Amino acid sequence: MDERKPAALSALVIDEDWEQALEQALAQIKDIAADVIFFFANIEFAPYFPTMLRILRRATGTPILIGCSGQGIIGSDQELEDLPAISLLALKLPGAKLQPVRLTQEILEASKGAQGLREQLGIELDEVNAWFMLADPFQMDCETLVEKFSQAYPSLPMIGGLASGDIEDRESYIFYNDDVYEDGAIGLAISGDYTILPLVSQGCDPIGEAWTITKVLDNGLIEGISNRSAHRMLIDTLQTLSPELQRRAQRNLLVGLAADEYQDAYERGSFLVRQLFGVDRRTGALAVGAQARVGQTIQFQLRDATSADLDLHELLLQAKIDLGDNQPIAGLLCTCNGRGIGMFGVPDHDAGVIARELGQIPLSGLFCNGEIGPVGQRVFLHGFTASLGLIIKKDPA
Repeated sequence: MDERKPAALSALVIDEDWEQALEQALAQIKDIAADVIFFFANIEFAPYFPTMLRILRRATGTPILIGCSGQGIIGSDQELEDLPAISLLALKLPGAKLQPVRLTQEILEASKGAQGLREQLGIELDEVNAWFMLADPFQMDCETLVEKFSQAYPSLPMIGGLASGDIEDRESYIFYNDDVYEDGAIGLAISGDYTILPLVSQGCDPIGEAWTITKVLDNGLIEGISNRSAHRMLIDTLQTLSPELQRRAQRNLLVGLAADEYQDAYERGSFLVRQLFGVDRRTGALAVGAQARVGQTIQFQLRDATSADLDLHELLLQAKIDLGDNQPIAGLLCTCNGRGIGMFGVPDHDAGVIARELGQIPLSGLFCNGEIGPVGQRVFLHGFTASLGLIIKKDPA
């Protein structure tokens, strides 16, 4: 193996015996002296997480080990939902600078402003090319976490997800070197010769036309779109659709708020997609899962298996064009636990599409309680999204 070139190996193992699973996974990555290892494990193995981390560190000698628990675990071309599985991704990145940081709710609340967060972390804006982030969804204010990072490191790629586990007990676990945490977050700042190409598939098709929000009530409801009733505009949009699209739109309607108001044209991927919760029949106002503002561009969206499949394919095809000869070294996939078999009706959808479009790159990841990734120049927390981070060489230009 050329020591000057980056290398990656991944492993995905299913076995009810955690020791057997770990032994098999380690055997598949043994040929790399890893600079960092990502480790994702089904929540079923929770009692053994501390021991598993110690074995991983001792067996590999890696200086950085990060990961989390998951309801479902992902590897190259496979997604193992609700099964006793573990996934490893070992990366050797000559010329990389990798800086892991542990965050807590207290650190988040103590940081004042963008500079304050950078000072808390000890990482300045010019010291990082991209971030990978894993967070606990139950004890951490993840919306604020993502918002503060977006302000502190503007325009930088950031990809990741929220750990998943036992929803009834509101438990998930974050891994950092030898320690297992039940709260907070772990971030990995990537700099030097490498960065992340983020691909965020929100799985939606815009329908109808893009309009301007003209009235927002004090309670955040959108009452006016293009100086008409917001509800009336929704009805008119649906009536312009074909019978087939109207059928698909039943219970699959969302709204998209433009991420960049200065675009010349809007298309799939131009919008931050949020839920449409309901309609105030008295006023015709729409309740949506975001803070809308007057003057913002809005377009209704359709999300189902067909649109989600098309969206992911198109993103990957465009990525291949953009990357050219700069082939991905590996990938980290954080996909929503509302996708998978429940959305597509077949197993392995997202991981399978990635393998078909990009080839069998080493891949690891999990099904999340929320996904992190950019839309336009800002990073957001998403749902029902596939957030893929491709580890690539940084363009020397």
